[in-house]
Amino acid sequence: MGLLDNLKAKLSPAKDKVSGLAQQHGGKISTGIDKAAKAVDEKTKGKYSDRIQTGSGKAKGAMDRLAHKDDPKGTGPTGGTGPVGGTGPVGGTTPPPDTPTPPTT
Repeated sequence: MGLLDNLKAKLSPAKDKVSGLAQQHGGKISTGIDKAAKAVDEKTKGKYSDRIQTGSGKAKGAMDRLAHKDDPKGTGPTGGTGPVGGTGPVGGTTPPPDTPTPPTT
């Protein structure tokens, strides 16, 4: 058993507990994220509104993924396998196909 397998085995109970808490308190967590985003936006006088909205959306998406761990497809609320759906590292995009390397002469 490798190091990564050991870490996964040790962290599994914590992940299950966090998932359960996210399912129970999803509404409160979303409200807290919205309140924090609003407070930061007010403090920065709207200068970073777009970034704040993006960050709060990603935080809510992460919370939703934790809460929907037992989804039948195992892919979360938006489908795909990326954090926000899709299959790329950020979600919503497909990774580029492997390009063959040109032969060397």
